[in-house]
Amino acid sequence: MIMSSEFGNKIYALKTTANKERKVVDDIVKVLEDHDEFVITAIMAPPDEVRGYVFIETPPDEYARMEQLVRLIPNARAVVKGETDFSEVEHFLEPKPAVSGIDEGTIVELIAGPFKGEKAVVKRVDAGKEEVTLELYESMVPIPITVRGDNVRVIEKAPED
Repeated sequence: MIMSSEFGNKIYALKTTANKERKVVDDIVKVLEDHDEFVITAIMAPPDEVRGYVFIETPPDEYARMEQLVRLIPNARAVVKGETDFSEVEHFLEPKPAVSGIDEGTIVELIAGPFKGEKAVVKRVDAGKEEVTLELYESMVPIPITVRGDNVRVIEKAPED
């Protein structure tokens, strides 16, 4: 794995409006297309894990440029003082299994496929294949269906015993 410090780059945390991280990333990309003075190597908005922050990798001595960038982006609030160590953001780069956080008894909504929009109860989780077996709520006859873990959205966690 290539560490940003090998190139001498710095990682800065950019404080944003909560739940507007993706919008800020999109706005930064638009600003980069129009302005040559900003040099950004990478941009990352970790989904669901760190609300209100976007991480930007840039060459050293670009802190002042990052502050200028904040003024151009509507939902960007401030650059966090100092740099962020690579070890603090490295774990965001490893993908999580699609079925993480889904247990038997969890109520989910299907977000893709022929049953899109239907609610179901998780009957089995196959972490190895990243699949879940469900039973639809509205079904007259409980027929188990198996779908990929990324085709469901958790509505309500399973009750703990």
